[in-house]
Amino acid sequence: MVKDAGNLVGINLRPHDLRRHAATFASRSGTPIEIISKVILRHADLSTTQRYLGKVNDSEAIRWIEKLYG
Repeated sequence: MVKDAGNLVGINLRPHDLRRHAATFASRSGTPIEIISKVILRHADLSTTQRYLGKVNDSEAIRWIEKLYG
């Protein structure tokens, strides 16, 4: 079903892409990484979650700094 929906809009979409997007969205919304890891992704080890969520580009880092200290 997910692949079919992706095909309708011309993208290669897999169920795991949605899982990763949900975790990233939760992280960017301020959900603690421990909750994302154990509850949303059900990873046994926090380092597994950190591999997926550890990539933040410069513009996103600046946006968060401005949000926190702006």
